[in-house]
Amino acid sequence: MLRRPAALALALPLLLSGALHAPAGADPAPSSRQRATPQVALASWNTYADLKSGQRKGLKMGRGQVSLKTPKPRTVAGRSYEAGTWTSPWATPGFGATALIPTWEATTPGKTLVRVEVRARAADGTTGTWDTVADWSRTGRPVPRTTYSGQADDLGRVSVDTWFATTAVTSWQVRVTLMRPKGSSLGVSLERVGAVASADASTPRPTSKPGPGVGTVLPVPTYSQMVHSGHYPQWGSGGEAWCSPTSTAMVLGYYGISPTPTGIAAGHVDPVVDHTAKMVFDHGYDGTGNWAFNTAYAATLVAGDSYVTRMRDLREAEDYIAAGVPLIVSVAFGRNQLTGAPISASNGHLLVVVGFEADGDVVVNDPAGATNAEVRRVYDRAEFERIWIAASGGTAYVIRNS
Repeated sequence: MLRRPAALALALPLLLSGALHAPAGADPAPSSRQRATPQVALASWNTYADLKSGQRKGLKMGRGQVSLKTPKPRTVAGRSYEAGTWTSPWATPGFGATALIPTWEATTPGKTLVRVEVRARAADGTTGTWDTVADWSRTGRPVPRTTYSGQADDLGRVSVDTWFATTAVTSWQVRVTLMRPKGSSLGVSLERVGAVASADASTPRPTSKPGPGVGTVLPVPTYSQMVHSGHYPQWGSGGEAWCSPTSTAMVLGYYGISPTPTGIAAGHVDPVVDHTAKMVFDHGYDGTGNWAFNTAYAATLVAGDSYVTRMRDLREAEDYIAAGVPLIVSVAFGRNQLTGAPISASNGHLLVVVGFEADGDVVVNDPAGATNAEVRRVYDRAEFERIWIAASGGTAYVIRNS
């Protein structure tokens, strides 16, 4: 169930971009398209106007997407491609950000792919170099779906799905390169891209008060990662480590989405979990816990948005539950820190928040349960909120099917 060692502790109020749909009960986004808070800012581009506001090279505008028009030659992994780029406007979070998590939604038929890069600008005006976060495609062929950890340079470095600043930065950009094999006419396109920017803070905070989600439990199906023990160890050590794809499969199943597994041995229970692990596997990280790869895959199947964000507390998560949207969240905990957990400790674990008890305690689908019947759990609100914020700064996958 390991994802990777937990990131720095963060205090992160939720910001919803106008380019993303706010859940029921949330304040409407102002015309500026985003609400700034001191510690977190989520910016996203997905409408015609959003995408038109960026810089395009070799691309054409469509309805809610950009695609290739007059591409230029590009070589990747020794293969010849035709490429075009879309570069976002500068996003200014309104505080000194120390981390960025970019996410995207793209259509990559056949052997096409997209490359996602970020760069930032410091308070003194210094502009950093472009750092490659990922080469991504739905199939991961022929160029493996991969991230590029490292690249420590002037202003930051890449760590799997997250870009960490060397010192706080005041603005950032994301650039996406669309590529298709030379001579082909495959319709690779970009539908949405963005990132959540955040700042470090380790000050403890009181437990949030219950809100509109109390008494609501969403009918999310229960899948255990443990029943897949020994399955396909080439995909990040097999089922014992598949907390993230198992959680993603559960949320997709909640929306009635269960893709036909391909290349999975007959007789495997819940083969959609094995299939999901294959589809989100990150060859650079050598695991299935890449946050952005999970939401990018889900985006190819849902009609709504799919992205990674960070939240200040469980009160903000309740808005999503009240709107019928389960959340996949990233936690970490030691012994005796999470009462009732099916495992004694984890330095990185993903599970699904499916609702809240009447007293505000958290109802989850924890894929670490030994069987499907043991996945549904109820965790103490204070314990759960503490390990969620401390481990990942309130990181959550939001997968919506409109």
